[in-house]
Amino acid sequence: MFLNFRKVRKWKCMQLMTTCFIVSIVTICWEHLDHKVVSHMKSYSYRYLVNSYNFVNKSMVISLEEAESLHNYPYLINHEGKCQKQNVLLLLFVKSPPENVKRRRSIRSTWGNETYIQAQLRATVKVVFVLGVHRNPLQRERFQKELLEEDSRHGDLVQQGFVDAFHNLTIKLILQFKWAHSFCGHARFVMSADDDIFVHMPNLVGYLREMEHRGVQGFWIGRVHRGAPPIRRKDSKYYVPYEMYQWSSYPDYTAGAGYVVSGDVAEKIYQASRTLNATLYIDDVFMGICAVKMGVAAQEHVFFSGEGKAPYHKCIFDKMMTSHGHVEDIHYLWKEATNLEVKHTSSGIIGKLYCTAVKLYLLCKPYHFNTYPCKAAFS
Repeated sequence: MFLNFRKVRKWKCMQLMTTCFIVSIVTICWEHLDHKVVSHMKSYSYRYLVNSYNFVNKSMVISLEEAESLHNYPYLINHEGKCQKQNVLLLLFVKSPPENVKRRRSIRSTWGNETYIQAQLRATVKVVFVLGVHRNPLQRERFQKELLEEDSRHGDLVQQGFVDAFHNLTIKLILQFKWAHSFCGHARFVMSADDDIFVHMPNLVGYLREMEHRGVQGFWIGRVHRGAPPIRRKDSKYYVPYEMYQWSSYPDYTAGAGYVVSGDVAEKIYQASRTLNATLYIDDVFMGICAVKMGVAAQEHVFFSGEGKAPYHKCIFDKMMTSHGHVEDIHYLWKEATNLEVKHTSSGIIGKLYCTAVKLYLLCKPYHFNTYPCKAAFS
């Protein structure tokens, strides 16, 4: 059998060109690949093989005096007696910048209406909007005057003198747990939520009453992120430099859009925040670091959403706790989700089978949909 050397040389040349082409593509796209693939491989390896974040906490421990200097801002608006002499089931903090007046108004007239909750659900829920000062110094005085007028009507704003910006969200988180410790330490549960979230208050109150009846401790529920890697791309909103956090994986944490902790956990988070470096501005990650320090584990609840909206359907509303990304549609969703027909649709054997089929169709799509997971169809 004769060997065709010309064909061999041609084949090797094609191999070389193909290799060079692949190397060139990888070189050009390496940063993208590193962040999308390699960083996740590193983080999951760390999360599931090493599975220890104790030295992360040790590296972030600072003195009490130094910690206080990072977030010791004066109160500009406060209501020290909001929880006084009341049996508070839930203290609910809503993170809202000064300019989001319409969002606060919508929340007060829907799921955050304390009067409705007390009259219809027979529960005491205290809703507090937490704020800093407006980020634009030229507009700050005008917004401050408007905030004082808003608070005189509603009495539900708590404000400190830090700039209300994304990179100060950890300061706002500390404000929440500090305020809970100082003025509402007897609340059974504490919730933190964004102002574009929808909370199905009847479902949540019913669930928390059940947890209270069981006497739960160490309770922390939400949409849990496990083994998430730090974002190293400088063009990302969530960029974290190595100097700020040098490890390949974050501790487990719940999405900051909405989560609930029991009163004992709220106190532990407050105590941990007094000894940790709060310059890490990803607030939900900082919460996870505080939790590791105090030995608290995040627990997944399938009806707490991530960044996406929950599908609109009666079978979804029946179990819904939170849904993220609601501004213009919040009144419509409140009306639909609390309609008495919701419970009727899912009642009985036929209703349950029907709703399971509907949830399988809506939640178990073959592509990523950042709301409730597929397993929620069986809950």
